Amino acid sequence: PPAQIMFCTLNTHKADMDKLLGAQIGLEDFIFAHIKGQRKEVEVLKTDNVLGLTITDNGTGCPFIKRIKEGSLMDQTKIVCVGDHIETINGKNVSNHRHYEVAKMLKDLEKDQVFKLELIEPLKAFEKLEPRSKSGTQATAKISRGRETLRLRTKGPATVEGMPTEIEEKAIKKVDELLETYMGIRDIELAATMVEAGRDKKNPDEFAVALDETLGDFAFPDEFVFDVWGAIGDAKQGRL
Repeated sequence: PPAQIMFCTLNTHKADMDKLLGAQIGLEDFIFAHIKGQRKEVEVLKTDNVLGLTITDNGTGCPFIKRIKEGSLMDQTKIVCVGDHIETINGKNVSNHRHYEVAKMLKDLEKDQVFKLELIEPLKAFEKLEPRSKSGTQATAKISRGRETLRLRTKGPATVEGMPTEIEEKAIKKVDELLETYMGIRDIELAATMVEAGRDKKNPDEFAVALDETLGDFAFPDEFVFDVWGAIGDAKQGRL
């Protein structure tokens, strides 16, 4: 059932956060769905203001851990792993919260206090599965090597279009950094969507309208929108 799917990866059965299915897939990519597995609980003493977690979500009510910073507090808590779905924080169910909301909840936890997480790890069903032979005809490369991708949209039909240009790639990287500065998250797929929204816009007002149409749920502050527009402009002018 769709409710059991935590996230999907491209061309690998492993919980590889660098190969998460985003808004773009190649026309010959394989999609692997990772479903809910074992539940687990952990209590953690928050000895540092920064936990070292990067949270993302699948857009349908499943926030999960995308990265754990090496040497961080959560890196020392071995029961917590990349790919784990965060179901509750101190007994509060956060399954239907967006990743930035969950990140803020974790950030707002009091220092020197113990907090409890209930997690669900991905079902480990392909441990012995070997990849297809490299001599096969199916593509196993990353999507960035293809010339065309299938763009999935929340509004409107899917379209086949070209990959981001080198200039757009630089803008996406900068916008990803701005997301971390303003919202405490890094989300390369979200950054790419924002850059695409500004592709044909002539001024920040048009850009703000486009963002509201595609990402209105985020309610980005005006200062952030202006900085993102500036980053896109810097990339176009070769200043990044």
